[in-house]
Amino acid sequence: MRRNFFICGLTGWCLEILFTSIGNCSRHDLRLIGQTSVWMFPIYGMACIIKPLYRYFKKIPALFRGFIYSTGIFCFEYLSGSLLKKHHLCPWDYSNAPTNINGVIRLDYAPVWMAAGLIFEKILSK
Repeated sequence: MRRNFFICGLTGWCLEILFTSIGNCSRHDLRLIGQTSVWMFPIYGMACIIKPLYRYFKKIPALFRGFIYSTGIFCFEYLSGSLLKKHHLCPWDYSNAPTNINGVIRLDYAPVWMAAGLIFEKILSK
């Protein structure tokens, strides 16, 4: 489990850096500078929970598994974001996004979290 925690933490960091650099590109910043936070490592690391869940979900269609994963990610993002925000440590603030909930989750990120969950599943199920 510890190995999978580190794999998920590192994968999450890499995906976030890639995602934020692409976001900068869409704002015409072609330097492609991505960023993340050390706080994100344990948050992404918790995706290791997908491996034991996959045993039960593997016969369910991928789209539905992605929905389940994104729901779990939203719940964990809300809890971790709220805790970090309470201590003024939250590295993200979605307050200006139209689909935000308390500034800590964005519902329009559902497809991103579905894909992330399925990526973690693929990595962990090898």
